[in-house]
Parts: sequence; C-alpha cells; structure tokens
Amino acid sequence: MITVSEVKLKADIKKFVKFPFTLYKDSQYWVPPIIADEMDSFDKDKNPAFKDADATLFLAYRGNEIVGRIVAIVNWIEIKQQKVSKMRFGWFDFIDDFEVSKALIEKVKEIGKKNNLEYMEGPVGFSNLDKVGVLTEGFEEIGTMITWYNHAYYVNHYENLGFAKEKEYMENRFPFANADPKFYAKANELIKKRYNLRPINFTKTKDVMPMADKMFDLFNESYASLSSFVPITEIQKAYFKKKYISFINPEYIKFVVDKDDKLVAFSIVMPSFSEALQKSKGKLFPTGIFHLLKAKKHSKEVIFYLIGVHPDYQNKGVTAIIFNEYYETFTARGILSCVRTPELEENIAIKQLWKNFDPEIYKRRRTYRKNL
Repeated sequence: MITVSEVKLKADIKKFVKFPFTLYKDSQYWVPPIIADEMDSFDKDKNPAFKDADATLFLAYRGNEIVGRIVAIVNWIEIKQQKVSKMRFGWFDFIDDFEVSKALIEKVKEIGKKNNLEYMEGPVGFSNLDKVGVLTEGFEEIGTMITWYNHAYYVNHYENLGFAKEKEYMENRFPFANADPKFYAKANELIKKRYNLRPINFTKTKDVMPMADKMFDLFNESYASLSSFVPITEIQKAYFKKKYISFINPEYIKFVVDKDDKLVAFSIVMPSFSEALQKSKGKLFPTGIFHLLKAKKHSKEVIFYLIGVHPDYQNKGVTAIIFNEYYETFTARGILSCVRTPELEENIAIKQLWKNFDPEIYKRRRTYRKNL
C-alpha cells in the first residue's frame, strides 16, 4: 500500500532532497545537487519565489520506505497577472511503480482543483531559471547541474497517467573547434561600428554585481515572448545573484552596451561541474568545495547558460560581438567542448544563432500537460 505525506519538517525536507541519491545510486549519469542548496530552495525564508508562489512537498511511502516525491507549485504571478490557469509540478521522482507515480500526481491534481485551475504541467520549477523537463533521449549522457536526470521509464508513467506532450526541449553540444572566427569576426567589427556598441569583460565577480540587476531586467525583456515565461521579480534578483553568479567565472560573463552604456545584450557561460558534483556526493565539506573550485578553474567544457538580447537589437547580429569575446576567452582557457542548456524546439531564432557551429542534438526533454 502506498501512502503520501506532506513534507513540513526540516528533517523530512532533507529526506525529500536525498531521495534521488538512493534512486540513482548506481547511475553514472545522474549529477547530484548540493544538498544544502537544494534544501534552501524549499526554505520560505530563503527562496524569494515563495513571495509569489505556494509550494507543497510530498513524499510517497511503502511502509517505512520512501518510494517517490513531488512538489506541487501554484505560481500566482503566472495565474493572476498572466492569466495562465496552470498548476505546476516538479522534482517528480519515483520508483518504477505506477501506483506510486499516480498517488503523487493525485496530490497535485487535488491542489489544482482546489484553486480552480484548468490544467497541470511538469516537470517545471518556480521560474524559468529553474530546471525543466523530463529527459526523453540521452539517458547515457552525463547530466548537468542545471538539468534534471531521470530513468527512461519516467516517460511511460507520464503517458500512462494520461499526460500529453506540452513543450519539447533540445540540448545541443559542439566542439569548440567548430567555432570558426570566419562566421563572426568580421561581423563583430561591423556591428560594433554600425550601432556604436562595445563589449564589457570582467575579471572579478564583484565587478559583475553592480550590473547584474540590469542583466535580469534585460532577461525579462528578451525572453518575455516565449511560452510559459515568468518574469524575475525585484526580490528574486538578489537571490539569483547569490545562487548563480558566485558559481561562474567572471570572465565567462559578457555584456554589450551602447554609446550611453545601456545594456543591450548579455551572455552567461558556466564551467561544467558535473564530474565535480558527482565526486562531492551532495556535500561541500570536507572535500566537495575543492572539487568544485578545481572544476571552476580547470574544466575544459563550458555550458552556455543564458543569452539575452534587447528586442530592439534582435536579428541585428549583436551576438557576433559576444561570440568574438568568448573565442578569445575560451582559446586562452583551452576549452574543448561547448554545451547548451535546454532550448525550446519552437525557438527558431536560437537555432539560427548556432547553426554555423554545426551543433549536435544529444538530449531531448519535454514537459507534459493534463487537464484538471
């Protein structure tokens, strides 16, 4: 018999966070989170997402054994301001037992109906900077710190539960050798001259921080037209600066400004922490921090996390400036491989942006939808 319990106590939140460590203990592809950081994500006093969202955590048990987990999320900005009547759910993990996945989804359904919502979609997080999508292809590829990994049987559970595909995401990679300067070096000079633009590079994290709020504002502007986009609020900016920017080499953050120093484009790239996180086993201490610092300094693989361009400068070749700056940085660093975060299949503009680098689609993931 399966029982599902709401998670409230800190000790139970830790059990919730650590369940995948058991579920994926034999996987060479799963990348664990830092346990303390993951717990902070569900702390209402630390994660500002709770200012505009409600989240309910559930654990499924068979006897005394944890066999599944899920988070039910009601994002009030999405519902009240954007008029999207959606019940979100994420962190959905379970053993290969239909009774378990069904019992967990029923809890999400109950909350959605209680709030008179029309449908549920997942797996998603609180916002667009959280992880998204269940993996459908690429199970024999190592995960990243910014994506969920899952067993292949998850897809069957979604379909057996009556879900239909909602959004498709692609993950691409290419060798850095494919980033031939002939595709952007000349355009870089032309675009800078035509629009009176200049790049800004950084060597210290503290120098990035004063401009980080402007970057998040531009993120909201440049991604607003994408489906299911939820803007970053003012209170979330400080949280994301602390959570993400401290993890990133400052030289991997590139800004482009106009003649008045107004930010018109930005890009964030992260070193790959996958193997370091596996070695850390979810803990920063006593040795985990050293694995992460080593990866930050020496990783030969990078992940293109975000690229944003102001709507007034989209389709004008501004990314040539960014690519040119990265070419010099990556060459000096000896980077060998470039990976891109999940991108919506419907985003034609992003496909055009990368086409000259001959990228390979090596993973696919999707969100699923079901009417309530």
